[in-house]
Amino acid sequence: MGALHPAAALYERPVNLDEAVAEHAEFRDVLRRKGLRVLTVREILKYGLEENVRCRLDLEDLAMDMLSYRLATSPCPLIWAENQEIEEKFKKYVGDDYKRHVLESMSSDQLIDVILTKPTVSVCPSFRDTGVSASYEFEPLTNLIFTRDQQITTAKGIVMASLRSKQRLEEIDIMKFCFHKLGIPVIGQVEAPGYLEGGDFFPAGDLCFIGVGLRSNEIAVKQLMEKDYFGTQRVAVVKDLFDQNQDRMHLDCVFSILSENCVVMLEDLMGSESPTRRLVDEYTRSGDQGTYSLSRSDVEFSEYLHEEGYNIIPVSSEDQLQYACNCVNLGNSSIICCHGPTARKICRSPHFRGTVEYIDYSAITAMYGALHCSTQIVKRM
Repeated sequence: MGALHPAAALYERPVNLDEAVAEHAEFRDVLRRKGLRVLTVREILKYGLEENVRCRLDLEDLAMDMLSYRLATSPCPLIWAENQEIEEKFKKYVGDDYKRHVLESMSSDQLIDVILTKPTVSVCPSFRDTGVSASYEFEPLTNLIFTRDQQITTAKGIVMASLRSKQRLEEIDIMKFCFHKLGIPVIGQVEAPGYLEGGDFFPAGDLCFIGVGLRSNEIAVKQLMEKDYFGTQRVAVVKDLFDQNQDRMHLDCVFSILSENCVVMLEDLMGSESPTRRLVDEYTRSGDQGTYSLSRSDVEFSEYLHEEGYNIIPVSSEDQLQYACNCVNLGNSSIICCHGPTARKICRSPHFRGTVEYIDYSAITAMYGALHCSTQIVKRM
């Protein structure tokens, strides 16, 4: 449904849905060929419905929350005002008993469609046929393909995020439902006024990187440190103070870790004189269970990376807009990239010893995201 109005769905440009579906299927096939277990949100929601009544009941409960019935406000108020008896009669059609009865009769795919489109049905008397007419509104979860943002997977476990855009708020509960169904614990959640989106987070051994700026904020980072949800000895807070552009909304739009000593990074950000530079505040934990305290502040990002032993493969601004930085590291420097020239550039770098596979993802990048955006690693073996 988001393709009907791309801008309102937070998309970059119009979307060819058939091409996007095919590209995502090919991406999943590539991941599976490389030995990963891959599940889509729809597959998780549908799993176990035929064998386990509990799974069916849980899905119906979720659909109850996502489906709304109400008495129509126009032109029906005149009818309600003129005839209280009619209004009382129609209240049964907007009650939970009727809604529950409807959902219990649906197929599993129907229930999932209800969950993913969040319908609101407004009913009004028709005075003929069944005596009821209705209008329908939808608030579809048009960005759920990007499963990176609703949570982060830290050294401690899964922490649910807090998303900025109102179009995406329901995604948190959907993903939490999926983790519960898979038996994967959720150790916590960022609370308002904290904002956290998973595209801003990168684990890196005893260090992790967390971007703050347009989407995530420092309030969320402080919550994560105070509750020790990061689980690392150090936290590098990468601050976007001077840019905050939609094309570079998350840290994974401008940076990605390829190996223990190699990264890609948007070259325009590099250097202390860059007008769009990122600055790093580093926090270090005292002891295994101690609190975090500021150990370094306002270090230019590329300088910080060099000091940490990383070699930087620079990406041009033109290539960054083609999602050159938004690649996926499957471990052991096995990289999937959706920008052909950058895939070749990585392979030619003397600092990179891994493998790179290129896949076309151009239909999905129309939705303002790419490969890293549309994955979430929930268990590292």
